[in-house]
Amino acid sequence: MQNKKELRTWLDKMELAHPLVIAGPCSAETEEQVLKIAHQLKNTDATVLRAGIWKPRTRPGNFEGVGALGLKWLQKAKEETGMLTTTEVANANHVDLALKHDVDILWIGARTTVSPFIVQEIADALRGTDKVVLIKNPVNPDLALWLGAVERFYTADVKNLGVIHRGFSTYEKTKYRNNPEWQIPIDLQNKFPDLPLILDPSHIAGRRDIIFDLCQTALDLNYDGMMVETHYDPDNAWSDAAQQITPTTLDQMTIDLRIRKKDGTALEFKNQLNTLRTQIDVIDNKLLEMTGKRMKIADSIGRLKKENNVSILQAKRWNEVLGRMILEGEQHQLSEEFILKLYKAIHQESINHQKKVINT
Repeated sequence: MQNKKELRTWLDKMELAHPLVIAGPCSAETEEQVLKIAHQLKNTDATVLRAGIWKPRTRPGNFEGVGALGLKWLQKAKEETGMLTTTEVANANHVDLALKHDVDILWIGARTTVSPFIVQEIADALRGTDKVVLIKNPVNPDLALWLGAVERFYTADVKNLGVIHRGFSTYEKTKYRNNPEWQIPIDLQNKFPDLPLILDPSHIAGRRDIIFDLCQTALDLNYDGMMVETHYDPDNAWSDAAQQITPTTLDQMTIDLRIRKKDGTALEFKNQLNTLRTQIDVIDNKLLEMTGKRMKIADSIGRLKKENNVSILQAKRWNEVLGRMILEGEQHQLSEEFILKLYKAIHQESINHQKKVINT
């Protein structure tokens, strides 16, 4: 797939005065619930009503959606409010039912994106459609797999495309439900700047208190919009209660978010500069996170040395590390002087950590 301007056509035609806002409950629960939320969203910046009809759960036994019945509720909400509608589809049958109920936007879930077989099945079912298709990143951090899914739809003559960044699974416990790994969508954006990019802060956060900050970071990185799970009674939602916010909260959030305009030479320079600085902030945070993990390993080494009465400084090992890092640094256009300063500082901090362990 080449970098094509036509990928933005569907979004440009919406002529929005602000980034795209897709909002609605994680799951359609009842007709009353869907209609009530839709009417509460009607007067906010939300343009598209979302609701999960079929809910693929990690483990069986949890609420897995009301099924096709919920599509009638979405259709009714569309008639009453004028909002566009969107839901997740995971197979050709879902596609057929969604199209019959005039769903405007279909999204492909993270668990589906990981399977080229299923993606191809859905792409074939949508061949030549003018519906908008949004593809969530795969569960694991794999840019090629994400782009491969986009290319399958493009090859099937589905041109109204976009992607949703919902974060990536990790075995390590972090403050996020799904680690954002911002560098991956940044790489995607740099490679295909005309492919609309939308944030799903709800699935990244897993909790409502950091949704605003995630959305602000996304806007600073020039994302085109956000998909936010909203419910009039989040705590009693049938699925993913902790990560949903009320329509009132969403309305205030979209007011408070800083949105940069993109006109004027001087302003454009500032926008580009701010975007690059945000990218640096993302990488700096990752550097600190990885350095912290490195020091935890140093603590474990300190405990092992203490148990075996081994000295902290192992000169041979240190020289090997330093030599290897100097060679690695050259491949990344980093000077030997910089690598020496950086790794001497890291090594000293590791020694400090091990000293603390051994002396306690």
